[in-house]
This record gives sequence, structure tokens and C-alpha cells, in this order.
Amino acid sequence: MSDFTGKDKDYIFRQLLDYKSFTYTYLLADPDTKEAVLIDPVYELVDRDLNLVKSLGLNLKFAINTHVHADHVTGTGEIKKKLPSCKSVITDISGASADIKTDEGSKVEFGKFALEVLKTPGHTNGCCTYVWREKGMAFTGDAVLIRGCGRTDFQEGSAATLYDSVHSKIFSLPPNFLLYPAHDYTGQTVTTVAEEKSMNPRLSKSKEAFIEIMTSLNLPYPKQIDRALPANLVCGVFDTE
Repeated sequence: MSDFTGKDKDYIFRQLLDYKSFTYTYLLADPDTKEAVLIDPVYELVDRDLNLVKSLGLNLKFAINTHVHADHVTGTGEIKKKLPSCKSVITDISGASADIKTDEGSKVEFGKFALEVLKTPGHTNGCCTYVWREKGMAFTGDAVLIRGCGRTDFQEGSAATLYDSVHSKIFSLPPNFLLYPAHDYTGQTVTTVAEEKSMNPRLSKSKEAFIEIMTSLNLPYPKQIDRALPANLVCGVFDTE
């Protein structure tokens, strides 16, 4: 678990890892109001996340998904069972159930802070990036990974759409903004806009080269997709056994 509290000590940030799917879950909170949000919770690790929320004395206001995941079941449904006051959040075009459906420019507010929604389709139609402008952070889901990106060969994927989303939305953020992905498979935790614009072996190329790279990856079928997609379309309220 990564832990970072700003120099001014006015916010709480935790980065948590699921070792099975290599998914990062992020806890953000305002320590003054105690309002908090979770980004991309994992079903099997809901107790871990809620125990952390409780131990920090926080009030979990929102459980958010960056998109309809194919590699794990979201924890939002289980969280809502245990904390009925918590609201689930996903984009309006994701096709998934949630208490709150967001659009481009929507704000997810917690305490004195807010996450801004940028729609960044390409990995899936409903992908979005949550930007915490006050703190120079963006949570990119699978759109931008550290020196990589999400696959585009299934689940409404489009390499051309992903390239346009990343370059027009994520790469247009200030160069020093920290980018936190939904996954990492090599042990890295964070990157920056400047790093990925210049060093990402896929997204730093021309659009034509990027499309060629993505169409020639020949990736295996996602291990958990047959279990994860039906569950995630109903907010994780699903018989997972």
C-alpha cells in the first residue's frame, strides 16, 4: 500500500493493490470533513478497503469505477450492501448500473475537493479519467498505463479512439500531473504526463504506428472476463460463486 499525504496535510491518499488482477484501488479523502471516495474497488478486497476507511474515521461517500472492467469483479455492489449510504458511480455510456451516471465535465465532490470526469474511450466505450486538479493527479483507468495502455481488441475497443482520447484529454493536462493507472504488472505505481508523452512505447508514436502496434499484439483472452463482465454491468451485485 502506498501512502501519501500532501505537504499541507489537507488531504488523504492511499494506493492499494490486488495481487491477483494487479488492480490498483485508490482511497481519496478530505481529512476535515472526513468525506472519502474509492476508485476501482475489487470485490474480494472490500473488507480490506472498508476496514481502512473505518480505521481512518472516514465517511465513504462514493465508490467509483473508471470503466466496466473485464479482469475483476468490482467491489461497488458489496460496498453498498455494507454501507448503504455509499453511492456507486460510472459513466452514462458504460451500459452498467450505478446510482450516479457521469458525463464529460461532471464533478464527483467529496468535502472541499472534487474529481472532474473526462471521457476517455478506446479501451471500452465507457472509460473515463478522474482528474483531481487541486492536487495535480489523474486516475486514468486502463486508458494510460505506466509505459503502456489498455488493450483495444475486445469490449468495444478501438485503437484509433483510444489514441485520440489520450492525446486530446490526458496528454493535454499539465506535464507535471501525476497519472495513476488502474493496473500495473511490473511493480510501478505512478507516472507523469510528461513521461508518458515522451517515453510510452505505444502512445508516443504516431497514430498510424499506434494502431499498427495495437492490432498486432495478439493478446490472450482475459482470464476473468466471463465472470467479471456480467457482474460489473450490474454494479457487482451478482452471485460470484
